[in-house]
Amino acid sequence: MGPVTDRDPAAPDPSVMREQYRSTPLLEAELAPTPMEQFAVWFHQAAIAGLREPNAMVVATATPAGRPSSRTVLLKEYDARGFVFFTNYGSRKGREIAANPYVSLLFPWHPIARQVVVTGTAARIGRDETAAYFHSRPHGSRLGARASAQSSVIGSREELLAAYSEQSARYPEGEQVPVPPEWGGIRVVPDTVEFWQGHENRLHDRLRYVYEKERAADAEGGAAQVRWRVERLAP
Repeated sequence: MGPVTDRDPAAPDPSVMREQYRSTPLLEAELAPTPMEQFAVWFHQAAIAGLREPNAMVVATATPAGRPSSRTVLLKEYDARGFVFFTNYGSRKGREIAANPYVSLLFPWHPIARQVVVTGTAARIGRDETAAYFHSRPHGSRLGARASAQSSVIGSREELLAAYSEQSARYPEGEQVPVPPEWGGIRVVPDTVEFWQGHENRLHDRLRYVYEKERAADAEGGAAQVRWRVERLAP
């Protein structure tokens, strides 16, 4: 008896799909000193390669019991402190991060045979930083953030549109839209950042930065310093 499947016989078979990647090797000696500097290089290259929304990333969270969930969001800021995105804190990801701060990010840059995988801890950013970004958004996006109780069950699309219309009437174009109290930024501070470069025959490069702290000996007895160790992973 053959395997039971619900797949349409006319649909492509994913088990036989193959992509032979051809690219330049990723070598340890060519990496930037820190993962955020290396990310800046790759992010720029992804953007100039013409990828649509290279700032799109998959955010994976989990409950304290370990039940995971994931979704695609847009990276809005990054610097030496980490990666920032914005959301409704009452959404599923917002609630899960509040209960369990350990998260993973994935940037799937498939057209250039690259991925960046981040693990770290997430926390809310300051309200001033949130307000600065919120007021830079298009007027409609600000209204949408107020109209939608993200991840909650609603009766219909009409209900959502009615909530948006109510916000639009309250705050017409040109008027200041208040930042919703339940909406804001989340910064992911990385513990590890893996840079994945695809190659033919599955001999991919996987270089991972691992966060370490060490004590620097000095006259005052030592101060905490950040150091990143790079390790190569088998593909």
